Amino acid sequence: MDPIVKYFNAEKAESLLFMGFGVFAIILSVYFFFFMKESFWKGLAIPLVFFSIIQIVIGTTIFMRSPIDNLRVETILKNEPHKIQSEEIPRMEKVIKNFVYYRYFEISMIFLGIILMYALSSYGFWKGFGLGLFIQCTVLLSLDFFAEKRGHFYIEHLKELVEKK
Repeated sequence: MDPIVKYFNAEKAESLLFMGFGVFAIILSVYFFFFMKESFWKGLAIPLVFFSIIQIVIGTTIFMRSPIDNLRVETILKNEPHKIQSEEIPRMEKVIKNFVYYRYFEISMIFLGIILMYALSSYGFWKGFGLGLFIQCTVLLSLDFFAEKRGHFYIEHLKELVEKK
């Protein structure tokens, strides 16, 4: 399979994971918030909902954009291959750079979650809130890790294409 098509298909597949985790976490948080009586569960539900909305928005955006991006890159390769160097590689380098910022944010939220779980462990709401942060940001960090790694391989492939031309 063509590495470009493979990259965008993998991006689209991971976006489905983002959306799936988001929908699952929203359903779970609705159950926690409305059917569980302890404040721990209500605290857990809040970050689950918040980050689930983010996951669903990101996942949907990527899912809708991937086929368009794939077509755009394929068209550039056929008609104006020099634009790979001037447009697609810089775009992807910016995407990769943004993963660094996402990683710092996600790791800081994981640590905040741990602090809330243990420093305020006698407070049920905050312990649940911390666990919710920990779970959601760990999922985001894991998925972003694979997306970033895939992005690096894609950039390397694009650079190889430029060198061959």
